[in-house]
Amino acid sequence: MEERHTLFEKYEMGRLLGKGTFAKVYYGKQVVSGDSVAIKVINKDQVRREGMMDQIQREIAVMRLVRHPNVVEIKEVMATKTKIFVVMEYVKGGELFATVARGRLREDLARKYFQQLISAVDFCHSRGVCHRDLKPENLLLDENGDLKVSDFGLSALPEQLRHDGLLHTRCGTPAYVAPEVLRKKGYDGSKADTWSCGVILYVLLAGFLPFQDENLVNMYKKVFKAEFEFPPWISSEARRLISKLLVVDPQRRITIPAVMRVPWFCKNFSRSNSFQITPNPEESAPNLRKSSSSPAFFNAFEFISSMSSGFDLSSLFEDRRRTGSVFTSRWSAAAIVAKIETAAARLRFGVSKVGDFKLRLQGEAEGRKGRLAVTAEVFEVAEEVAVVEFSKAAGDTLEYVKFCEEDVRPALKDIVWTWQGDNVCNSNGKVDGGGEGEKQPSDKP
Repeated sequence: MEERHTLFEKYEMGRLLGKGTFAKVYYGKQVVSGDSVAIKVINKDQVRREGMMDQIQREIAVMRLVRHPNVVEIKEVMATKTKIFVVMEYVKGGELFATVARGRLREDLARKYFQQLISAVDFCHSRGVCHRDLKPENLLLDENGDLKVSDFGLSALPEQLRHDGLLHTRCGTPAYVAPEVLRKKGYDGSKADTWSCGVILYVLLAGFLPFQDENLVNMYKKVFKAEFEFPPWISSEARRLISKLLVVDPQRRITIPAVMRVPWFCKNFSRSNSFQITPNPEESAPNLRKSSSSPAFFNAFEFISSMSSGFDLSSLFEDRRRTGSVFTSRWSAAAIVAKIETAAARLRFGVSKVGDFKLRLQGEAEGRKGRLAVTAEVFEVAEEVAVVEFSKAAGDTLEYVKFCEEDVRPALKDIVWTWQGDNVCNSNGKVDGGGEGEKQPSDKP
């Protein structure tokens, strides 16, 4: 009988799906809903020893940033002292590579997969994310036959750009990598992804790679010259598009937005919308006691786990300077709510009360994904300590991050004791709350 165990009483872990250098991926099921998931189990010590923590952090951060129907969705990240558990969407259709390995695809099916790939890549680029390892092995198919981009381990974020605004790390799979990546000069990650998309389209339609040679040096020579031939069965329209994608000079290479205007591409194309990311109320404030006359109480262990640098997982998701969504305060809950209402009015955000100690802030301006909506909730930890948590209810994630960093922090600095992630060490090596609210009046409201 297959051995199973439950992870944090939330997921039932099943069979092993795959195994990598630092992680194992298991099939799992949500205990409550019964939904299938994939659970990546990462060994912390091994990752640290190999100096790969940055890559793991980046992959998780990117997957949280690019929520799109054609990108494998990250659902939750949990951790113990020794392991990180990344709960992801379970995509059971396997790799696109396996489909192509059986032979070339019909043009209409190849077009469908290519449309979904370009849609996902376009969204990633709009978030400042370059994949840098696009290939059929990293493209999965779900039970409906729709494509999902996976494996963001080699992806790049804007902060990795050097002073020249370019990337300089040579990475990717040789047969799919752009010529400029192979050179020692910098390159534009989005243009390099576009080249890889061209190689993938060729492979889908031809059934083999455009640049092939048993000798790797000879293969690179072909890549540098964009030296390839079309098999006779590829249509003239598809050939024209591939020829515009596989251009050696990245400045002359067709862009993703231009690809999406090509008639061959547009046939039967419907643009996918990114997911609306709404926080799960059960996850945002676990183990709480509610009452109508006082704010919710954080369970002490949850509070210590979330605010302690030893348990804080925020660094797995994003740069520490972006963790401005939770802070502690020594002010009363009523005073904090009043302060947030005043600040929201100055920032031109409408305010509505969801509960006695929970507010919804609605922006006036239209953003990339509609108007930004933010919830702010106050929890009492002790008689003289409260935790304030902001979360995005609607709108664009990057606009929300900017709102937290550039608007909320300065507006509420008078009531903040410490922001999560901003703890500093004193001369004794102990952690002090060194947040922006140290100038706390002794007479607390």
